Amino acid sequence: MMNTKAVQDFYPEELSHCYGCGSLNEHGHQIKSFWDGEETVAHFTPKEYHIAIPGFVYGGLIASLIDCHGTGTAALASYRAEGREPGTEPAFRFVTASLQVDYLKPTPLDIELELRGKLIEIKGRKVVSEITVTANGVITARGKVVAVQMPDNFISEK
Repeated sequence: MMNTKAVQDFYPEELSHCYGCGSLNEHGHQIKSFWDGEETVAHFTPKEYHIAIPGFVYGGLIASLIDCHGTGTAALASYRAEGREPGTEPAFRFVTASLQVDYLKPTPLDIELELRGKLIEIKGRKVVSEITVTANGVITARGKVVAVQMPDNFISEK
């Protein structure tokens, strides 16, 4: 069903510090995005400190999960559109241009969340996806992510 390596596992070291998906950020979420058929999938279990009110997840966490799964979905979709596997050159890495989140129901704190991504559009360097957050089979949030391919000189710009 899924590859053993997530798209984030192929990000170059200098681009692996992101709080949401960077493997080098020991304090971050370190989410991992994979293909599952025509959708992308990632899983995340909130910690007790991701609290909004007792028993429920802070909305900012949900937004950050949607954000980073959206950029991972953009990378996966771009590789697939070119008939390439993640890890082949040139690498695809995306940043968020727009993030819209709708909170549909309270998200429980103590269970694994599933993030699912659906590709809406690829147009040039822009990829649009819809990401859902599901807890115990119930969609609790839905987001739209507009991701743009990171410019080659992004790291040198400060």
